[in-house]
Amino acid sequence: MRVLRGRAADHESDHERTRRLTEAVAESEEPALRVWQPHRQVAFGRRDAREDGYERARRIARERGYAVLERAVGGRAVAYTGQTVAVAFARPITDERTGIRQRYAAASDRFREALDTLGVDASEGEPPESFCPGSHSLQAAGKVVGIAQRVRQRVAVVAAIVLVADHREVADVLAPVYDALDVAFDPDSVGSVARAGGPSEPATVIDAVVETFADGHDTTVERVDPASGLRDT
Repeated sequence: MRVLRGRAADHESDHERTRRLTEAVAESEEPALRVWQPHRQVAFGRRDAREDGYERARRIARERGYAVLERAVGGRAVAYTGQTVAVAFARPITDERTGIRQRYAAASDRFREALDTLGVDASEGEPPESFCPGSHSLQAAGKVVGIAQRVRQRVAVVAAIVLVADHREVADVLAPVYDALDVAFDPDSVGSVARAGGPSEPATVIDAVVETFADGHDTTVERVDPASGLRDT
């Protein structure tokens, strides 16, 4: 299994790295994992873009020093502080119509195992009025992991956000953003690995996730050149 760590020079080239990884899985029919710390950003979903306060929410995020992106999928706004960990696990599939629940369940089990090795006893679910509310989350002193899934031709990608120690910073930016969108949000619902008693270093969390997801696979670890931009093709 190919494991990709690190981030590129900017948001656009960083997104391109994940896209290429996904395409490579479809071609090679071998799974791949990317675990990294995205650039400081607030990523809005399609539902957010339909709200009357969307432009104000975008302005609020920029005023607080966050780049603004719009995801091609649904869901609500998610904040990455630069210390937040993101995960993308791509695996080949033969039928886009099946396996969704099983992949969610398997990912949830792996994240719980990774958190357990970090001293965090997480359970399924999320507190009321959480950020980017969904059916596939893990909580421990607040929402710690949010899991999503994208299914494309020949490949499924399970993506996740893991808050390490930046729960206050995430809550501080999302509170006014969600208020502008007129979406219920409780800042205290934001958890983190550190808040739940685990380590506060993103690298430690990344190591635990990689070890858990790579279990049973022969792995090849690659690192994104942090100076690379879209010119590197």
